[in-house]
Amino acid sequence: MDRRASTPEADLAAARRGDGDAFARLVSGHRRELHAHCYRMLGSVQDAEDALQETLLAAWRGVAGFEGRSSLRTWLFRIATNVCLRQVARRPRRMRAPDHRSPLRDPGDLGQPVGGPVWLEPWLEDEPVAVPAGAGEADPEQRYLQRESVELAFMAAWQSADVAALLALLAEDARFTMPPLPAWFHGREDIGRFLTERMFATPWRLVPLRRTGPPAFACYQGGPDGRFRLGAVSVLLVRDGRVAEIAGFLDPDLHGHLGLPTELPAD
Repeated sequence: MDRRASTPEADLAAARRGDGDAFARLVSGHRRELHAHCYRMLGSVQDAEDALQETLLAAWRGVAGFEGRSSLRTWLFRIATNVCLRQVARRPRRMRAPDHRSPLRDPGDLGQPVGGPVWLEPWLEDEPVAVPAGAGEADPEQRYLQRESVELAFMAAWQSADVAALLALLAEDARFTMPPLPAWFHGREDIGRFLTERMFATPWRLVPLRRTGPPAFACYQGGPDGRFRLGAVSVLLVRDGRVAEIAGFLDPDLHGHLGLPTELPAD
């Protein structure tokens, strides 16, 4: 088929006849939104990727019978939803630390890691949002500037172990979670105590993860030998210009999935 003459209608007709290239063009504009939909249902980026691939395979197998009674997008989302529901039926829905237990006051004992695919994983990309008709570009630009401002202030305060500066960035009801550890802290006072007594007992270096979603960092912890090894991936939830949650993901499998180096090069 001449790609210059390709239209959604022509691609749909060709895909029904078994044209894989036409099918790929047909669904390409929906992949990102479908991926985000699967993540919202499953709480795991890796599970969402698997669900997306299963969705596209099922759609390819069923496109010959797609009669157009609904939009292609609606049809694809219906397939994705059913795929995710089957996954949820096979294993529990992933949760956040506040769903697992009450917050701690004493940072002395953080508990043992809770194993298995039970924790919500970070989504590091922007989720697709519908832009109202007539809306300008101010909102995306404002979000970008806010993200940059919070990111720069957080990186500087964390690396200098400036607890007061960090707490000034937090919302009054902020949370600090550390999956797969069940421990989490709520509010500036308890978070400040944890930072002072535990977190900043060792030095840290933060590397921003240059993605389009929320501010996120690869956090490297200094050891007695002077080397900095990857300890966490921290994702910030920003609300009204303040950090509402610091989620420090400690799972090495997640770090590997993100392709992060395990150690910073020597200065």
